[in-house]
Amino acid sequence: MPTIIVHGGAGLVDLARLPGCQKGCARAAGAGWAILDGGGSALDAVEAAVRALEDDPEFNAGVGAVLNREGAIEADASVMLGDLRAGAVGAVPWVRHPVTLARRVMEAGEHLFLVGEGAVAFARERGIAQEKPEAMVTERARARWERERAGRAAPSATGDTVGACARDGDGRLAAATSTGGISFKRPGRVGDSPILGAGNYADDEAGAASATGHGESIMRVVMAKEAIDRLRAGATAQAAAEAAVAELMRRTAGEGGIILVDRAGAIGRARNTAAMPWHAFVDGREQSDG
Repeated sequence: MPTIIVHGGAGLVDLARLPGCQKGCARAAGAGWAILDGGGSALDAVEAAVRALEDDPEFNAGVGAVLNREGAIEADASVMLGDLRAGAVGAVPWVRHPVTLARRVMEAGEHLFLVGEGAVAFARERGIAQEKPEAMVTERARARWERERAGRAAPSATGDTVGACARDGDGRLAAATSTGGISFKRPGRVGDSPILGAGNYADDEAGAASATGHGESIMRVVMAKEAIDRLRAGATAQAAAEAAVAELMRRTAGEGGIILVDRAGAIGRARNTAAMPWHAFVDGREQSDG
């Protein structure tokens, strides 16, 4: 059955902001569901959903992403299909829709993962222009950076990555993940989001997953692949999600969360953080944490 689930990042969300984040996830899931409901592909659905999140200043992806130590946005993103095709970008400055750039890398077929200025050059070749800082930096992100630079606030422990997983009517699976990374990070830092098996993974034989949280911890346990392997071994979608988060805690004491869709279209989601807004359409029926 056609299914899409999206998340808006695992971490500590101000209660005043949580309703806006939940609504943003609902809009993003709706954008993806409209494609699936019209007979479209899982890839198109997850890209549309993540683009909606990248356009929403409530989330740490695209517009509104956190700033690094130099006051710049550097983004990471990846897409992966259940046939194991994939594309990823890392430490890409001032790109509004890194998820689309990751898809273009996959479609080009030459390489799987491009970073930094190499990814920027590729983006130009594909007609994807860099944005001006004033078009992407929100007042909230700038104020946070000012506090961190002055030593009045500690950098975030989690990246509040966004992501989507989908199964289309033909049984194809896809996952997409996008993030601005950890606030006040060193320039050039790349987290888990573009790392296949860590922050993003899809396999038509088992399921699709998108992880969120502390990237260095998620990479150590290859969290998305951990969840997919649990599905492959016969776990339910919910049990696989919970087991992946439990493994993250057991091995690294890291904070994070995960969403996933199994090969039949069932969803799972789990977190060990204060919040992880999410929204789903499962065969047309809406589900959410709100």
